[in-house]
Amino acid sequence: MSRKLPVVLLYTDGACSGNPGPGGWAALLLWNGKEKELSGGCSDTTNNRMEMRAVIEGVRALKKPCHIKVHSDSALIINAFTKHWVRNWLKNGWKKADKKPVENRELWEEMIQVLKSHQVEWIKVKGHSDNELNNRVDRLAVAAAAKIR
Repeated sequence: MSRKLPVVLLYTDGACSGNPGPGGWAALLLWNGKEKELSGGCSDTTNNRMEMRAVIEGVRALKKPCHIKVHSDSALIINAFTKHWVRNWLKNGWKKADKKPVENRELWEEMIQVLKSHQVEWIKVKGHSDNELNNRVDRLAVAAAAKIR
């Protein structure tokens, strides 16, 4: 009989001023009426790298296995897991369907590693719309990128 894992909502976003350029990431963890905001940045990065870093750091902040409902406006991240691209990349030696190498492999590998002990549900949210929690992490990521400049 499996034990019931705590359910954590994780909202993530990345931002970049120029692509590449200074960037920021943000994560918002919600559990049992509590909130935790995380953010950071990098001087020379891309939007995709910041989107990935937001997921990694949000998950890394969890101290025990959880059922994580990851909310992201990154089609790349959502599709990579829901459409099994990651599984195919692993099977094909980190090559995409067009036989080209997967970009940001080290971040994908880091993400896979931090997700291992968790049950994950991927939820695509529309960016820059009426989802207040997504808008909140967007503002945090933009602010983190602005501090880097």
